[in-house]
Amino acid sequence: MAKNLTTREEDYSKWYNELVVKADLAENSGVRGCMVIKPYGFGIWERMQAELDKKFKETGHSNAYFPLFVPKSMFEAEEKNAEGFAKECAVVTHYRLKNDDENAGKLIVDPNAKLEEELIVRPTSEAIIWSTYKGWVQSYRDLPLLINQWANVVRWEMRTRLFLRTAEFLWQEGHTAHTTKKEAIEESERMMNVYADFVQDFMAIPVVKGLKTESERFAGAEETYCIEALMQDGKALQAGTSHFLGQNFAKAFDVKFATKEGKQEYVWGTSWGVSTRLMGALVMTHSDDKGLVLPPNLAPDQVVIVPIYRNDEQFDAVSEAANELMAALRAKGVRVKFDNRDTHKPGWKFNEYELKGVPVRIAIGPKDLENGTFEVARRDTLTKEVLSKDVIVDHVVGLMDEIQNNLFAKAIDHRTTHTTEVESYDEFKELLEAKGGFFSAHWDGTIETEEKIKKETKATIRCIPFDGDNTPGTCMVTGNPSKRRVLFAKAY
Repeated sequence: MAKNLTTREEDYSKWYNELVVKADLAENSGVRGCMVIKPYGFGIWERMQAELDKKFKETGHSNAYFPLFVPKSMFEAEEKNAEGFAKECAVVTHYRLKNDDENAGKLIVDPNAKLEEELIVRPTSEAIIWSTYKGWVQSYRDLPLLINQWANVVRWEMRTRLFLRTAEFLWQEGHTAHTTKKEAIEESERMMNVYADFVQDFMAIPVVKGLKTESERFAGAEETYCIEALMQDGKALQAGTSHFLGQNFAKAFDVKFATKEGKQEYVWGTSWGVSTRLMGALVMTHSDDKGLVLPPNLAPDQVVIVPIYRNDEQFDAVSEAANELMAALRAKGVRVKFDNRDTHKPGWKFNEYELKGVPVRIAIGPKDLENGTFEVARRDTLTKEVLSKDVIVDHVVGLMDEIQNNLFAKAIDHRTTHTTEVESYDEFKELLEAKGGFFSAHWDGTIETEEKIKKETKATIRCIPFDGDNTPGTCMVTGNPSKRRVLFAKAY
């Protein structure tokens, strides 16, 4: 239960790991670095998926599905992409096992079943998708091609943590093809904004929009747009990326189209994605030492009703009132659960739903029936109030927006107080350890300086923010001219 959670102050990493498991979001599986997403955690992911899928379709995209396996030669076709993911690739070399004759019940790789060409288990799908697009695109009439895929990918991470970094994870990946560079850049920016709106409006997590530096770009991209969020422990988390691919993949896979004038030209591409890493962002942005805190927009159950009773007669009376309230709230679009289990006491249920972050808890007992009242508890503020039967429905409906807005405002306040402008490298290093958070600082634009900062402090340039300070200055490390400030932080 929540009372057994390590506190954030004691050990933030341990608190996170315990909360993910104890709140029934996920657990480690029998495969190193892989996770089982449990029904409650998957219910939250489904809410994310449904809202994002709606936004994708509203912007003209269609869903498709592409193979998990990519021939090695195909994966190697775009060199930068292949190099960028090489160390994380899982490779299939054989297609069959056979019994070990000397050890009954044991299976070994059949040496005679070696694949003619090794298969890469997709770490990302650009190669298999762009090889397919070659057959789909002949003319400008076939463009734009706006495709999204909901899938799993495998990246063989050495250090894993539930949701934040696992060997296999769930995500969506959009892959689009266009007739012009301008149209592809507009698509990249549009999808970055779709992500930003979703994370801020639906997840109540404020983000900074910007561009990645050259060394931090997606492998094979001309430009990477990103949204960066700040967690409670002062570390940044990349919440989503959108890549302008230029014509790199079109040239690698010979994807051309006939223009209106009859000329053959390479198409312009984009790719963009978010993953179950967002679940980690959700936990680390809002939750507390008592457990998960869910924004109403994301909560599988926005309201839980807990009956309090001593005998069957009281239970029947309380259940009647609870069912009436549940029906009235559901009619207003509120997701409600009535926990009428007789296997657990009310106190146990209170702790359980506090741990699982249900936004609103309503308790109904015999005295409430006599007085025509309900006890309403908010998860975000941990406050309670007693409300009359006449106002309960409208009040709870109003709480959905109130709690959503309160969580966003709280996260904004945290980011504001943990965003610091620094002028010198010594100040940067001191505050990075003492305070953490985002640091706005001047950088001379060179990869050498960027790598020096990363090596010495473990902080990276999270993005070149669109809404940042464009005033020229001097680099905090070298003293050389700087065009503008960029955003540094340690990150997950």
